[in-house]
Amino acid sequence: RPLCIGRRDNTYVLASESSALDAVDAEFIRDVKPGEVVMINEDGIHSDTSMSQPKVSRCIFEYIYFARPDSCLDSVSVYNSRIMAGRILAQTYPVEADLVVGVPDSGNAAAMGYSFESGIQYATAFYKNSYVGRTFIKPKQSMRESSVRIKLNVLKDVVKGKRIVMIDDSIVRGTTCER
Repeated sequence: RPLCIGRRDNTYVLASESSALDAVDAEFIRDVKPGEVVMINEDGIHSDTSMSQPKVSRCIFEYIYFARPDSCLDSVSVYNSRIMAGRILAQTYPVEADLVVGVPDSGNAAAMGYSFESGIQYATAFYKNSYVGRTFIKPKQSMRESSVRIKLNVLKDVVKGKRIVMIDDSIVRGTTCER
């Protein structure tokens, strides 16, 4: 998982996302390298990079699903990476359609990128119930299915009779996609 260092006044802050630093009004200093050991004491911040690896392999789910769009990981904007993913998808898989829609929330930026690149109109096709939370982590399939039924509703008047490009970047178990 990513980790970054920030500072507010004379206090250091460590968080998995830069947006957490913004929330406490801390200044971003830098990302922690994979394998790096960070030590903070009264003399300041010190690091041991003897276990760091030159090759960084970040889990793609950080960029497309887990991280907030207002975060930066490894100096890369999560929001911009999602827009670029949609643009690349449109270049790689062009289709004829009437609308591009995203499955909320993480799929929306990729859908906008697809729309920008393809010239196909972007639209909102789903109402998302904000109080359900992430359904893929529910312990039982029956609980996941029940939660998905109240999580998303299609805006039928937006999509009826249209050819749709639907961008869903959050397919973990397939429960939401099937619905």
